[in-house]
Amino acid sequence: MLREIRQVLRLIQLMGKQRKRSSLKNTGALLVLLWTEKGSSHQRLNCTVAAAGSWCFGIEMQTLQADLKKVLLPDVWPCPEPDPEELSAFTDLYGSLKFLLNFQCVKDVMSFFQMKNPGHYSSKWQAHVKAFLQTFGLTNAGIRIQLKFKIHGQKSQHDFSAFLISKVALSVQPPLILDVTCSAQPWCNQRGLWCQKGHPVVGERFPLGIPPKAMDQGLFGELSVQIVSLLSPCVLQYPHLPTELSRMQVLVFSPSNVPVSAPSGFFQTLPVALDYQHLGLGRMHCCSSKASPDDPVHSDGVVFTVERENWDDPERQPSHLPVQQSLLVLLFLQHSDPFTSELTDKMDCELLLELHLEDILSNNRQAVTSALQAELFNTMKALKERKKKREKLQSAAEVIVSATISIVSSSSNMDFRNACLKHMKVRDTHELSASLRESLWRVSSWKRLPKVGCYSAQVEGQAASNEAVRAEI
Repeated sequence: MLREIRQVLRLIQLMGKQRKRSSLKNTGALLVLLWTEKGSSHQRLNCTVAAAGSWCFGIEMQTLQADLKKVLLPDVWPCPEPDPEELSAFTDLYGSLKFLLNFQCVKDVMSFFQMKNPGHYSSKWQAHVKAFLQTFGLTNAGIRIQLKFKIHGQKSQHDFSAFLISKVALSVQPPLILDVTCSAQPWCNQRGLWCQKGHPVVGERFPLGIPPKAMDQGLFGELSVQIVSLLSPCVLQYPHLPTELSRMQVLVFSPSNVPVSAPSGFFQTLPVALDYQHLGLGRMHCCSSKASPDDPVHSDGVVFTVERENWDDPERQPSHLPVQQSLLVLLFLQHSDPFTSELTDKMDCELLLELHLEDILSNNRQAVTSALQAELFNTMKALKERKKKREKLQSAAEVIVSATISIVSSSSNMDFRNACLKHMKVRDTHELSASLRESLWRVSSWKRLPKVGCYSAQVEGQAASNEAVRAEI
C-alpha cells in the first residue's frame, strides 16, 4: 500500500506544473485514510487519498482517470466510498477537495488474509506509513497532513504540520519549503532561551551518470543530485558551548520531491570510504536503514552514528559533556529528458530511478562519496572553529583561576579570605579552585548572544537563565 501512496503523491506533485506557472504557493492539505469495512466478513484494507489547496491546483479528476489506471494498475482494485463524515471533517478545515482517490491494494489484501496476527502486522505497518508521511512533510512544509486509521474497529489520527519553515532555493527546481522545526533540546540541565529552528545549507550539485542497465529499460536524459544539509540543535546563540557531531542521517528524494528508499547496500559501505583524518571526525557506523517507530523522522533514511571521544574520562564533569548535534543530509534527485513530456512517461522515469537507485549511486560512487565528504568537512570545519575558540577561553579561564587563588591564598586579611570562601560556598582554597572553575565554565558556555534568524523559545525544566548568569559574573 505504501508504494501506491507514494505513486499517488508523485502524481499530484507532477501535476503541479500549472501551479508553478501561475506562481501559486505550495500550500494546502493532504488526507490519507486507511480503513477496513465495518461488518464485512472479509477484512480488506482500503485507502483514500484526498487533497485540498493550491498544491494540487489544476488537477481534473475526470481526465486523470486513464493516467491513474496506468500508474496504479494492476496492483489495485476499486473500493467502496469512505465514511462521508471523514471527508467532511477534512473539507471543513481545509476547503473543497481538488483530488480524491479510493483504492484497494491487491498485495496488501492478500497479506492481510495470510497474517495469523494482523494486529501486529497492522501496528508495524502503520508506523512505517506514519514515518513516510512525516518525511514527505519535511520537504513539503506548506502542506498540512492528516493520517487516519480505522482498522478492525480501532481508530487513530496523526496530524503533521510545520511550526517553523524555511524557503530554500535550488539551482533547477522551484524553491523548497522545508520544515526546520528542531524538537531536540539540550541534554544538559540548563534552562533559558534555545533556538528551535534549523538553518539549512544548500550544498553541492553534481551530475550523475545513468548506468547502461537503466538505459536499457528506458531511462535517458540528464541526472543530477542537489545536496541540502541541516545541523541541529542550533547552538549559534551560544558560541562558546562545546558541541560534538554524534549522528548523520541521509534521505533521498525523487525529482517530484517524494521520499524514496535510500539503498542500504551503497550507504553501508560509505563509512569505509571516508577520510576520517581529513575530517577530524571519529569513525562512523551505519546503524539503520529502515524506519523505526522510535525515530521521530524519517522513513526510508539511512542513519550513521559517530564514535564518541573521551566520554569515559573519569575526570570529565558530566555537565561539561558537549551538546550532541545531528546532521541531516537531503539528496534531491533532479532529472530532465526533452523527449519525456507525458505525465505517465515522467512517472515511469521516477519508477526507474527508484528501481535503479542502488546501481546509479554505485556507478557514481566517487562523486557521491566526495560530495558527502565535503558536506561533513564543512560541518566539522565549523565545529573545529568553535573548539579553537573554546580552548582559548579555557586557557584564559585557567589564568583567571590561578590568579584568583594566588590572591586569596597570599592575602593576610582573614576577613577577606573568609568572605571569598563564604561567597563561593566552599571550605578551603582547594574547593575554591574547583568551584571557581565550574562557575567560569557556566558563565562562558551559557553566555547567550542573540543571532538574527534564530527562533528562541524557553526550554522548561532545564543552570541559570541569562539574568542569573549576569549575577554570577
